[in-house]
Amino acid sequence: MSLYFLALGVFAMGTSEFMLAGLVPGVAAALDVSVAQAGYLTSAFAAGMVAGAPLMAALARRWRRRTALRAFLALFVAAHVAGGLTTSFGVLLGTRVAAALANAGFLAVALTAAAGLVPPEKTGRALAVLLGGTTLACVAGIPGGALLDAAFGWRSALWVVAALCLPALAGVSRVADTPAGGTADLRSELRELRRLPAVLVLGALVNAATFGVFTFLAPIADGVAPVPVVLAAFGIGCFAGVTVAGRLADRWPGRVISLGGALLLAGWVALALTTDALVVLAFTQGALSFAVGGTVITRILREATGAPTMAGSYATAALNVGATAGPVLAGLADPFRVAAALVAAALAVHALRRRT
Repeated sequence: MSLYFLALGVFAMGTSEFMLAGLVPGVAAALDVSVAQAGYLTSAFAAGMVAGAPLMAALARRWRRRTALRAFLALFVAAHVAGGLTTSFGVLLGTRVAAALANAGFLAVALTAAAGLVPPEKTGRALAVLLGGTTLACVAGIPGGALLDAAFGWRSALWVVAALCLPALAGVSRVADTPAGGTADLRSELRELRRLPAVLVLGALVNAATFGVFTFLAPIADGVAPVPVVLAAFGIGCFAGVTVAGRLADRWPGRVISLGGALLLAGWVALALTTDALVVLAFTQGALSFAVGGTVITRILREATGAPTMAGSYATAALNVGATAGPVLAGLADPFRVAAALVAAALAVHALRRRT
């Protein structure tokens, strides 16, 4: 049951990240800033996630695991309460950085906590449940934030996210109260991570392709297919992919990455050529993206057993480097072509890694 409360926390935090896209116009009008300035809220959150994962994990590694999870959730709730009350854009920007730091720390500890709740041979399944929270947030975040903004104002979205965290805050009390960093010292954990650069790059590349396309999926779909249907198909595909791959990743992680990556590449190439089957391919690409990405996270945690907390934090940072860089790269050219190039690079890294 603890695993599902962790997933609820991940869902709430993911919803907060994704909903920003739907809140930007309302924030800009309410706080008298430009839409471009309001867009900095997204950048601030992404930067906080990248920097915060290793920093927060290192800070909390000697805390009890339960204490760390509670502290990060409490900070996340406080940041949203402060953001919902402020009339200053500068303060709101600061709360987004604080929320991102809390999110990064929580996810880093939750990844290792989830893996520790099950036998080693079921790690992939446990992580699939945890990451399922992110995929559901992918579905609910943008439309949910936009609907709340339209009905009750943008501040209501912050209050709803804070409320979602409360049952998770109560539920993590069942997580084993062991040291978040285990018995290894920080220096030995960092030495363990020297073996991970290739798999971290692999995760960053796949995530860059995923979020590069996801960022521009709505304008791409406009005029081709109903935008809500396309976004829903992508999100449902993400949930299906991470759920199915959670079982396969425990037995055949290399095959999931190789075969899933090849199919993912083929799908992006197909979309670069035509968008006639956009709804169907949105589903399959979402499924394959999160199937491969979730399997990469499983590989990171399994290959760095001597780094119980820092492995999760660097996985979090790598995925968010991809989530930050992907939209920038996709904005420079056709997002589907960029995604295809990124996945091709990921497959090359995976092939070289398997040979060494």
